[in-house]
Amino acid sequence: MFLENLSPIGKDLLLIVGSGTLAFLIALFLTPWFTNQLIKYKIGKQIRDTALSGEKAEIFSVLHAKKSGTPTMGGLLIWGVIIIVVLISIVLQKYGVITYSLFNRKETWIPLFTLVTCGILGAIDDYINVRGIGKNKGISAKFKLLWLTVFGALGAWWFYSKLGFNSITIPLPNAIELNVGWLYIPIFIFIIIATANAVNFTDGLDGLASGLLILSFGAFGIIAYTKGLLILSALCAVISGANLAFLWFNVPPAKFYMGDTGSLALGATLGVIAMLVDQVLILPIIGFIFVIEALSVIIQLTSKKLFKRKVFKIAPIHHHFEKCGWQEWTIVMRFWIIGAIFAAFGTIIGLMGVLN
Repeated sequence: MFLENLSPIGKDLLLIVGSGTLAFLIALFLTPWFTNQLIKYKIGKQIRDTALSGEKAEIFSVLHAKKSGTPTMGGLLIWGVIIIVVLISIVLQKYGVITYSLFNRKETWIPLFTLVTCGILGAIDDYINVRGIGKNKGISAKFKLLWLTVFGALGAWWFYSKLGFNSITIPLPNAIELNVGWLYIPIFIFIIIATANAVNFTDGLDGLASGLLILSFGAFGIIAYTKGLLILSALCAVISGANLAFLWFNVPPAKFYMGDTGSLALGATLGVIAMLVDQVLILPIIGFIFVIEALSVIIQLTSKKLFKRKVFKIAPIHHHFEKCGWQEWTIVMRFWIIGAIFAAFGTIIGLMGVLN
């Protein structure tokens, strides 16, 4: 009777908020058991002693020596809970409890496929790190790039040939669609590689990446709903809910880390969702901190390569501030504030073209 009396918008909001809340509660309930399993099987983070440039990461090793051994691969919990909620929605739809499940060909197949595929890449990298296999204690950057490129190409093909995407929307009061034709494919591949790596670079301080991901997925969830993509909006809520529960245990001092299992998967998924709602041009605004983190790495590597000198004391930039003497929690909170401002600004810009 209660559901029958709800307005259509009320039913939509119930699905979105209910899905996100369910994800939060399941993740919150499972986390103590999950972290105990990580400890039991000695899935503890090993601090890398080699930088992307191949040099010794002496500053980083000193700054984060105390975090060595902290349980990692928490990303398994995040995308595991997301899959559980999706499966629950399928069962509830089958028995007529809800109208739509969260497993939808047009809206959620590709984001879910991205989550699992890139999560597997991250899990392999984390496992190699935990076991201390190889001199770099993880998968090489070249192999990660190859994996993400192959996946990006598959996703681009699906979007271009199956879903009919071939344009980029310029978010103005009167939105302009720029037809890019086959160039949509390399653009898609670039976005997936860029977002996956940007989020991965950001995941270096307790709570930093997870807090920013909640803001980003929340922003795109709002945009998705206004564009009529209800199921995708609900999936964004589920991802945010699972991340919120993870954040509960990830605030300093973190009980466990998401690892590449989470950061690569969630970063790539964020990029896919931005493409799916056709608002990729506001992705750098909503994910402003991710962009800054990635740029700091690129600038540092380029400067060292060309000029044999550093621009930052250490990159990504959050470690630079850490080396300058800022407390970890101070950096995280200030980056969250900046991230929230830009996420709100990006959402407003994204809605301009949708609501006009």
